Formats: sequence, C-alpha cells, structure tokens
Amino acid sequence: MATATLDDSILIRRFQNGDVSAIEELIRKHQNRAYQYAFRLTRSPDEAADVVAEAFVRVYKAIGSFKGESAFTTWLHRIVTNCFLDRRKKQASRPAVSLEATLNIGGSEVERQFEDDAASPHEEAERGERNIRLGEAISKLPEYQRAMIMMYHSDMLSYEEIADILDLPMGTVKSRLNRARLALRELLSDEQELFAIAA
Repeated sequence: MATATLDDSILIRRFQNGDVSAIEELIRKHQNRAYQYAFRLTRSPDEAADVVAEAFVRVYKAIGSFKGESAFTTWLHRIVTNCFLDRRKKQASRPAVSLEATLNIGGSEVERQFEDDAASPHEEAERGERNIRLGEAISKLPEYQRAMIMMYHSDMLSYEEIADILDLPMGTVKSRLNRARLALRELLSDEQELFAIAA
C-alpha cells in the first residue's frame, strides 16, 4: 500500500514537472478501480463510464496543485463521489422517463422479460434474490448515504478514509453511516425471511 502511494507521488511529481505520460500512467493505474466504484454508485455501465471520464478530467485540471496531503486514491474517491453527486443533482432537475412493464410490438403487447443465464440450485437463486433486493434498496437511499454504504461495505474503506474523502469529522461519518444502515434495514424490513432480519 505504501509502495502504491509512493508510486502515485512519483507519477504526480513527474506530471507536475512536465511529463505528460505520467498522468496517462496514473489514469491507467486507477481507471478500473474508479470505474468499479462509480458502477456501484450508479448501477449503470454507461453512467459509471461518464462519471469516471468526468472525474479524470477534473483530476487532469487539478493535479497541478495536488499537494499530497492525502493519498491520491483518497482524492480520486472524493472526485468520483462529487462527480456522481453533481450528476444526480442535474438529473433531479430533469423529468424522468419511466419504462413500461410491457412492450408494444406489432400492435400487440408483450410483457418485458429478463433472461436469467444461470441455472443454479436453490441457494444460488436465493443469494441472487438477496443481491437484487439489496441493490434495489441501496439505490433508494439518498445519494450521500448510498455513497457511504458503498465506500465502507464494498470498497472496504475505513472511517478515517471516508472522513477524508468527504471532508467530514469521523464522528459525523460514523453517525451518518449508522443512519444509512438503519435506513437500509427499514427498506429491507419486508424481506425478513430473505435477510433473516430480527423483528
């Protein structure tokens, strides 16, 4: 981990000293992780790609003044999170288009169906159902709660790292993460059997 931070610092310094290839190397090094994080936030491959592209444009514009007070990965997480939240604010001001449950094909209506590739035993089906329900519930959380849940539980970031990314006191991170978990639990309360939630 310390080696990765050192490598990032070297690449940043090289870019700040005029080596343009250093930023390309830095982007190549971090683009997959940034995309995975953005995808977990957006749940859309196209939107995740847009968020990451916008984030790296912001990185390119601001890296000249990057002082290294935090790790590059922490700074990148903050930028990706901000790009995601900015896009959500813009989308909230536009009307949403709802997809119909049926398709009109050749004058007749056909129910929209989704193909399930995996022919799996009961436990695998149940695990898949849990993941779907959990993903749906997470997507219903407010953006800041969704981001905190993803950073802590998916990206395995510590409270300190989240506090640094979101520029919040650690106590605030802990209380907000707890509220996000409680909100998630409430959203999943109808799924007690699937998630073994105690009433």
